[in-house]
Amino acid sequence: MVVFRQRQRVQGRCVCAALVLGIFLQSVAFGRDLTPPTSAQPWSPPQLDQYEAELAEQASRGNPERVEIDPKKVYDLPELIDIAQRNNPETRIAWERARQAAAGVGLSESTYYPYLVASAGAGYARAFLPFPSLAVDQRPLVTQLVQAVPEAASNPGAALHTLETKNLNLAAPPVSITGGGTLIADTVATNATLSVQWLLVDFGERGAMLDAAKQRLMMANVGFNATHQKIVFEVTRDFYELGNARQQVEVAASALRAAQTVEQAVKARLDNGLAIKPEYLQAQQQSAQFEFEAEAALGAESDAQVALVDSLGILPTTRLQVADYADEPLPGVPEQSVEDLIDLALSQRPDLVVQLANLHAMQAEVRAARADFFPKIAVNGNVGDATLNASIANSAYFGGQHSVYGADVSVQLPIFDGFERLQKLRAAESGLQSAQSELMEARDSAVREVWKAYTDFRTALREQDAATKLLTSAENAYDAVLESYRNGLSTYPEVVNAERDVVSARSVGHNTRAAIFTSAAALALSIGELAKPPPPPSR
Repeated sequence: MVVFRQRQRVQGRCVCAALVLGIFLQSVAFGRDLTPPTSAQPWSPPQLDQYEAELAEQASRGNPERVEIDPKKVYDLPELIDIAQRNNPETRIAWERARQAAAGVGLSESTYYPYLVASAGAGYARAFLPFPSLAVDQRPLVTQLVQAVPEAASNPGAALHTLETKNLNLAAPPVSITGGGTLIADTVATNATLSVQWLLVDFGERGAMLDAAKQRLMMANVGFNATHQKIVFEVTRDFYELGNARQQVEVAASALRAAQTVEQAVKARLDNGLAIKPEYLQAQQQSAQFEFEAEAALGAESDAQVALVDSLGILPTTRLQVADYADEPLPGVPEQSVEDLIDLALSQRPDLVVQLANLHAMQAEVRAARADFFPKIAVNGNVGDATLNASIANSAYFGGQHSVYGADVSVQLPIFDGFERLQKLRAAESGLQSAQSELMEARDSAVREVWKAYTDFRTALREQDAATKLLTSAENAYDAVLESYRNGLSTYPEVVNAERDVVSARSVGHNTRAAIFTSAAALALSIGELAKPPPPPSR
């Protein structure tokens, strides 16, 4: 029977060991399933189908906040800008960042208020202590007593009086431990407490952090405006690029018609024996070339349409009709000089305001890092009610219920922190130097951008006058050369060259007109006037 029980124990231990080993091997195998089995090919990680199904569900629901586009309506530039500002995801992202920065200001302000905590608890505990059983040998004590007080046997009262009035220096009887047990104590406790902690003095650290948070809020708010300016410029640029692409389609179509006209003229001369067949073949090749360019222009128009739709934040499949700007008057030359425009840009550009706010935030962080070297003074207090009852060795519970309270003033000054505060101060000072350099670099970049935008705008205006004259002269020359060719006074290469000059002049004219509007928007963006918010109401 004993051997059988031993075998059962051994078998049970083997089963437990096998079970633990199996669990361990499964965990190892499960860990291997979390990574690709090989680097040679892609794989499907666990739960990938769930993520794909969730994405498909979100795509089917669509975006309820997306602006609806009327496919029958023709949208002009202001309407397109309004759609982009309300629909482009970048504006919502910038808005949420501003809200987060505002919450950061509130978080910094909360450090000025006392910190209140209400707590309550109840518990039961059982504990025990070893309690020995003692045996006392009284015979040596009796012998000493008889020797010291002889009347102890005949007069116990007198012996007791002698023991009470005289110090006999009797030796303690020997004590031995014969065994023991445990002393069990049961305790029941409840408490309810209201605690307060209030930081009174920190030598400006909280104020500096609050100032830094306010500067970050300014950065987020101005960055929100900068996002709107960026979107307005992108929509404006894409709007005029789409209009230019449409004009280029018309130019390509006009060039194709002209090439076909030349081809017909060459065919007529060939039929009358005044031209050779190679000229006719070249005319056919020229028509095919312009037909190809017409198709390429249609493709460029489609790309420009997609770019505009993308800047609006709507799907590329959206049907959108865009107005033409052919009859729109050209913008005039700014009345201010380029120096005045640079001064205006340096005083109001959003990116410069952001860099200046960042500089102020870094200055506040330096002040906070320096204030961390000074002590912090706080007041602490608590008030509450506590109940404690205990029972020892199955006795009746005893204890009581009383109010508890306390208050103290604490001063905290770290003596050594492994140079943590010093490193924080050095990092803050380095950040301040970096912010100063970034502000100077942003100012220089703003000057360059304003100068370039102003120069591009003035150049585009001058090019417009030259392009108009170029187109007029090219069209006149083409008409004259074509008529001369029909009369046998000009050669076919002269007709082709004149035809190419007309196409190039028309294309340059449309490009220049679009460049004027785009460069005007770029100039407004460079000085911070594009989609500039209205000034706050005066108090």
